[in-house]
Amino acid sequence: MAAGDIGELLVPHMPTIRVPRSGDRVYKNECAFSYDSPNSEGGLYVCMNTFLAFGREHVERHFRKTGQSVYMHLKRHVREKVRGASGGALPKRRNSKIFLDLDTDDDLNSDDYEYEDEAKLVIFPDHYEIALPNIEELPALVTIACDAVLSSKSPYRKQDPDTWENELPVSKYANNLTQLDNGVRIPPNGWKCARCDLRENLWLNLTDGSVLCGKWFFDSSGGNGHALEHYRDMGYPLAVKLGTITPDGADVYSFQEEEPVLDPHLAKHLAHFGIDMLHMHGTENGLRDNDIKPRVSEWEVIQETGTKLKPMYGPGYTGLKNLGNSCYLSSVMQAIFSIPEFQRAYVGNLPRIFDYSPLDPTQDFNTQMTKLGHGLLSGQYSKPPVKSELIEQVMKEEHKPQQNGISPRMFKAFVSKSHPEFSSNRQQDAQEFFLHLVNLVERNRIGSENPSDVFRFLVEERIQCCQTRKVRYTERVDYLMQLPVAMEAATNKDELIAYELTRREAEANRRPLPELVRAKIPFSACLQAFSEPENVDDFWSSALQAKSAGVKTSRFASFPEYLVVQIKKFTFGLDWVPKKFDVSIDMPDLLDINHLRARGLQPGEEELPDISPPIVIPDDSKDRLMNQLIDPSEIDESSVMQLAEMGFPLEACRKAVYFTGNMGAEVAFNWIIVHMEEPDFAEPLTMPGYGGAASAGASVFGATGLDNQPPEEIVAIITSMGFHRNQAVQALRATNNNLERALDWIFSHPEFEEDSDFVIEMENNANANIISEAKPEGPRVKDGSGMYELFAFISHMGTSTMSGHYVCHIKKEGRPEFGYLKTSR
Repeated sequence: MAAGDIGELLVPHMPTIRVPRSGDRVYKNECAFSYDSPNSEGGLYVCMNTFLAFGREHVERHFRKTGQSVYMHLKRHVREKVRGASGGALPKRRNSKIFLDLDTDDDLNSDDYEYEDEAKLVIFPDHYEIALPNIEELPALVTIACDAVLSSKSPYRKQDPDTWENELPVSKYANNLTQLDNGVRIPPNGWKCARCDLRENLWLNLTDGSVLCGKWFFDSSGGNGHALEHYRDMGYPLAVKLGTITPDGADVYSFQEEEPVLDPHLAKHLAHFGIDMLHMHGTENGLRDNDIKPRVSEWEVIQETGTKLKPMYGPGYTGLKNLGNSCYLSSVMQAIFSIPEFQRAYVGNLPRIFDYSPLDPTQDFNTQMTKLGHGLLSGQYSKPPVKSELIEQVMKEEHKPQQNGISPRMFKAFVSKSHPEFSSNRQQDAQEFFLHLVNLVERNRIGSENPSDVFRFLVEERIQCCQTRKVRYTERVDYLMQLPVAMEAATNKDELIAYELTRREAEANRRPLPELVRAKIPFSACLQAFSEPENVDDFWSSALQAKSAGVKTSRFASFPEYLVVQIKKFTFGLDWVPKKFDVSIDMPDLLDINHLRARGLQPGEEELPDISPPIVIPDDSKDRLMNQLIDPSEIDESSVMQLAEMGFPLEACRKAVYFTGNMGAEVAFNWIIVHMEEPDFAEPLTMPGYGGAASAGASVFGATGLDNQPPEEIVAIITSMGFHRNQAVQALRATNNNLERALDWIFSHPEFEEDSDFVIEMENNANANIISEAKPEGPRVKDGSGMYELFAFISHMGTSTMSGHYVCHIKKEGRPEFGYLKTSR
């Protein structure tokens, strides 16, 4: 095709072709609806207007929905290298044909295969193709736009504060680090600073093997700064923190670059000082050297090291790639999508969810949940290796990459957005992420279907005033059962005492530690500890109108369909540093908790008067509280999690922080105390109108907004598009009067179009604060039998909440044994 012909072909589409600006996210590695990439057989299509990417199966949908016609098609080809005369591959040369920022296939030896990237413009609907580069024939704007797309970085790199991944840079000193051959060998334990007696926050200098203390940090890890002084004296740039070394990596700091860094040769640098990184895991007291005395470590037990495991492929057997401290997310999501209700809600509704997804599907929770569920369940990304006799035949022409496992980058980027912890690249707590996910599912439920209902249950709390013996019964909604570790119930106390004496003696004499002995705790003892009465701190007795001593017991007012149990193995030491109980608890295959069924007010019990304690609000905050209503998207999630850790329902915590204007956990706690007896205490946050100080002040004290009528000008805009007025009003109320979200809501809720009875009810009830659908009285709960069978468990390996590794085992349908779902690194 001549240059003029190409120009004429592009002229009608020139207004839609954009050059990426600063802040634009260019998705050229992954489809918005699937895990297709340029490595996939059909390649990837990048829209030259929105810079969203689509696999061959989904690009037509985007074209029909938006009318965008010009896409850049990206494809990576993998071929066997040409053999030399000796039979080996020819010497490796720099390949100028690779221009895509993609990971290479770990299953292919890079010495035997070569990669070639191909790019071309494709014009829909006729699929005209224009090979790139084509500087002579393409208009200048198109050439500039194509170059900008091809040279753009991954949207998940640390380019702006909004991206989730706090990606560490590779140290410029790592490749050519000098290591002194001074014979230094690091012992497995008993470390202390070479210049003082500190035994915490110790750093190993990777040049000379010096062990020195760090600075005093905000997380209470203390030191006198001797590691930094050593750098200033000697100029040795890199150090690794002892106690953080695991097979996944370690904390490395560059004094010269003044920031945490990655060391791609860390295993080699540690081996210089006698540390085998692949057989180490971070501990509070030091590294355990398996070469000193053979032992079975926690890592080996949980990951079933030494056991011959049969790899499984196909639907439901797809692994998730580790993005670096993302195993907590992977483990939870593997378990979540093993539950039929989640499978039906998302994967079962895939066509509808994808068809009604917003213009940017990467920023839609339901789309990304459906994408992840389909990736895990379809079997499309979990196929057995090609038989050896077919490999040679395939390699004669071109290797067709076979993707095994999926990378949840896009999902993690969305669900962790704006969250102070999950948006970082640090290790996180799986239980906290589970509650965060449930919160997102609740807020983004599809119509009346809410799969997280399978976890919801009612907890009856009985509080008794110790002086008057009067009681109060309240109910709250919860999603998991937290069991304390009953250390006093250990069945091997004599062994523990003997081990502790031997361990202290070994540390004092700098000898190898003895074989670890863990406390053996019966699960029944943890259940018993859950049911025991506990003291209520700062209890206010309505009978006495004053503070008094109180005790609380908790029982199940309803049993969930799926019971999530958390063993609270983490606690805080006297220095407020999180510590982990190193114990062994055998989980039963069958669990009966009917003895924990709530019984309500008993004969002879007298209830406490229904009088609320006075709310205490700091004087300097009253004016701000009464005159400011925060945007729901700006709720301080850290305060929410602080309250949730105290055992309060997640939705109640969100409401407390919202209605107290983000003034901190302490003020929100006072709000909870005042409102915890209200019937909708644990119901999802319902947004009042943004009508000014009057409605804001009413919301603080739990009143319902009196005017939730959407602005008429926004209603008129929607009705002018051909929608009914009742649809417009309903959508705006459900989306807090946000026009763009209201339109998305209308498309995703077609079942409400003809629901005239519901619309009439909304129109005639202007004083009610109504959300997207009519809900029954009280919280949505199901009541089960109280009998459960173990089908999945998530294990944490490591001694700290800030490090370690999560692993998930799931009993798949029709199989008697648990399958180990491994995250590839």
